[in-house]
Amino acid sequence: MAAPPPLQAPTNLRSRPPVPVDHYIGIDVGTGSARACIVNSNGDIVGLDSEEIGLWQPQQGYYEQSTANIWHCICTAVQRAISQNKVDPSTVRGIGFDATCSLAVFSKRSNEPVSVTGPNFDTDRNVILWLDHRPVEETEKVNATNHNLLRYVGGKMSIEMEIPKVLWLKNHMPKELFSQCKFFDLADALTHIATGNEKRSFCSVICKQGYVPVGVDGSVKGWQEDFLREIGLGDLVEDNFVRMGGVNGVNGDYLSAGDLVGTLCEKAASELGLPAGIAIGSGVIDAYAGWIGTVGAKVDLGAGQLTADVANNDKSQLFTRLASVAGTSTCHLAMRPNPVFVPGVWGPYRDTILPGYWMAEGGQSATGELLKFVIETHPAFRQAKSLAESYNPNIYSYLNEHLRGMTQREGAPSVSYLARHIFFYGDLWGNRSPIADSRMTGSIIGISSNSSVDGLCLHYYATLEFIALQTKQIIDTMNKAGHNITSIFMSGSQCQNEILVKLIASACEMPVLIPQYVHAAVCHGAAMLGAKAASANAQGKTASLWDIMDRMSKPGKKVTPTDDPKEKALLKAKYDVFLEQCFKQQEYRKNVDKAIGLWKKSN
Repeated sequence: MAAPPPLQAPTNLRSRPPVPVDHYIGIDVGTGSARACIVNSNGDIVGLDSEEIGLWQPQQGYYEQSTANIWHCICTAVQRAISQNKVDPSTVRGIGFDATCSLAVFSKRSNEPVSVTGPNFDTDRNVILWLDHRPVEETEKVNATNHNLLRYVGGKMSIEMEIPKVLWLKNHMPKELFSQCKFFDLADALTHIATGNEKRSFCSVICKQGYVPVGVDGSVKGWQEDFLREIGLGDLVEDNFVRMGGVNGVNGDYLSAGDLVGTLCEKAASELGLPAGIAIGSGVIDAYAGWIGTVGAKVDLGAGQLTADVANNDKSQLFTRLASVAGTSTCHLAMRPNPVFVPGVWGPYRDTILPGYWMAEGGQSATGELLKFVIETHPAFRQAKSLAESYNPNIYSYLNEHLRGMTQREGAPSVSYLARHIFFYGDLWGNRSPIADSRMTGSIIGISSNSSVDGLCLHYYATLEFIALQTKQIIDTMNKAGHNITSIFMSGSQCQNEILVKLIASACEMPVLIPQYVHAAVCHGAAMLGAKAASANAQGKTASLWDIMDRMSKPGKKVTPTDDPKEKALLKAKYDVFLEQCFKQQEYRKNVDKAIGLWKKSN
């Protein structure tokens, strides 16, 4: 029997076009670059691009940027991410922004940027970067008030926060120029440029500008009038604090993360290469985008516990997770259903991410920057860099491999054993948490004349050890105050460093969870803000951020602490020395200051 003829496709069916896929863009503005991340509805990254942004340092301790330059870099990154990955701009439904907690200044009359560069204030640089440490006297004046709101910033306002910087501008700007300034956190400034609206995010104003939520501790308007008058910023009280964003529900509008700010205006749309009308979510500080992009990761924690389906699981599991966002500096974020006050830890902040929930923020002022400084100032840096270029272009990967080689050559039981008699304390940029002392500096015990690459590697490892031990100090301080942190969800460039991640897990005696998108967890979190904004109904009500995180978070991997009892004992001994170095430095400084004071009196 002959074989039947092959089946033929019906000729009367038209080919159906593919179903369009919705996309969301997360824009992350860090200290050095602007990144644009395009994700689909499932949270898969389909495009990622970045552009280096300008950073000016007119004098030691001063760091400035320009919103015009930042916006140009954002537009460049977005356009490249769209075109190179062949994403149809019409499928973009939402955009979310995160940025460093930097102060942006505009004119309340013209809406144009206002220079922050003294003494002439004549540049286009209108951003004082978070890293800027110019307002030393102003910070001391703020903290000398002992005002109740300082409870909500860890007991002291940091020099990195924005109120001391605003006060510095008032003390140094011509009076008539300062009177025309209005002030934004950088993330709010970017949503302002994108939409034309001046709505503020709770994340920005509560965390960095001395705002206590209405109804908390007797706060009536959020902004604290008596505090501003006491420190010399009484003129900001005028017209219901309009120059700071106004009073929520009166002449201002304050939103939680991802709430709908507005839609992309025609001008911004043209510059970005996108259609107007795209939903814009309320922005957050970059570290908080890291929290959003990591703590919902689906990771096997052992004993059958999987961090999946966050929206439907008991939310209390989220209260045990610390988000560690590690780049130039490191921020440590933890959420609680109730306020927990921790000396030296910023917060607690209500409503920043989820309405009614409280966030705490510890941090290390310099981690990535500290590593860079330590290796680049060592005599063997050029040699190590040359060797790395021929072996591995990533200097840190090369140093890690060199350390492993040293361990084998010396027959050491572990890498940590190599630097057992080097005790490095690395607060070269002051201490953010948990002792909140901007005068802290660095120290080293065990320095030798070893100027070889081996010597560089030992100093490098001692710096990694310092970062891990200080992370333990911050977590211990938070847990003693009432937190219950049992795992670390890490993101940022440093979570690519295997030795550092293992050290943090071992020093803190808890697992460290690494997200799938190691390079993009923060802007992935920002994209979730865009997805939340795009979910808004006709009344502007958006979906739960938990639902968004559950849908868009991706599986990651777990790094467990060492199970070697000898290495555990070594790290415990090193931690005891670390604590002594920390507190002895304050004691030494106090004793010397006392002696100098007596010397000055006698002269």
